Amino acid sequence: MAVISVPTDYNAEDLYVDLRSIVGHQLFLKCEGFNFAGSIKLKAATEMVEAAEESGALRPGCVLIESSSGNLGVALSIIAASKGYDFLCVTDARCNRSARRFMEAMGGQVHIVTEPAASGGLLGARIALVQRLCASDKRYVWLNQYANAANWRAHYRTTAPAIARHFPRLNVLFIGTGTTGTLMGCARYFRKLHRHVRVVAVDSVGSVTFGGEPGCRMIPGLGTSVKPALLDESFVDDVVHVREVDTIRACHRLARHGFLFGGSTGTVVSGAVEWLAQRPGQNLTAVAIAPDLGERYLDTIYHASWLHALYGDEMLHHTRGTANLARVAERRV
Repeated sequence: MAVISVPTDYNAEDLYVDLRSIVGHQLFLKCEGFNFAGSIKLKAATEMVEAAEESGALRPGCVLIESSSGNLGVALSIIAASKGYDFLCVTDARCNRSARRFMEAMGGQVHIVTEPAASGGLLGARIALVQRLCASDKRYVWLNQYANAANWRAHYRTTAPAIARHFPRLNVLFIGTGTTGTLMGCARYFRKLHRHVRVVAVDSVGSVTFGGEPGCRMIPGLGTSVKPALLDESFVDDVVHVREVDTIRACHRLARHGFLFGGSTGTVVSGAVEWLAQRPGQNLTAVAIAPDLGERYLDTIYHASWLHALYGDEMLHHTRGTANLARVAERRV
């Protein structure tokens, strides 16, 4: 029996889903959404807050402020509530409504940026607002998830060792890229172990993280319009870019088998399947990290009206047909 006194004390670390019968490849999905924040971001949030407290930057009376597309904001709202801090999340309209309501339920405030910056898009505008607010009031403490080394250290300490423990013969690890905290923490860990694990970054089409052309992205979580300061590409072996329509198809495909995951997970799974399909017969042991669960996406990627408004009838047809696609994959296994 587990008994806890603060929400950060619980995080299911060792749950994996074997996706072979769904995607037709030997792929294990590490589920990171089983905690009170519902996502992997609880790890980074905890590490960054504790580092700020230890350094003296974060003290009683301070106000936590962060730019977030949703999941980190949710995690910080939980920590702020449990520790007695005020919290302000600066986000934009792509942030899921359920995530905004969650933060407000925890006592946090949510500011939605509506106009993109001339350089850096909506993310650039969010960061600029955070900087202005910090300059105007010294009570604000910005953790800056995009450049804070505590972000990647959280995964160096927890996520990567957990994977190494359960998969001693791991060949390839697929990791979605947002701030690149998870990517950098895991990649640094396996590099230090001198283990030959191929690290594949999965990014969204329209993201500039790896130098791509900026484009419209409607699904929050992965991808960025400003290259993260944390990223060191020397630790990355391959990069796969996934279109949002393929993200949605992957999410619906998993849902047809009873697994409701978020958009970030759909992107990672889609990218992993694409990468593995190009290497048939290699008998690789592969793990992909699922950052979150799907409840916060019920009004978007799992909602027919949202899909139709953005992608038209073709997307509705494909999502309704994913059960048939899954059966094809099962026959190939």
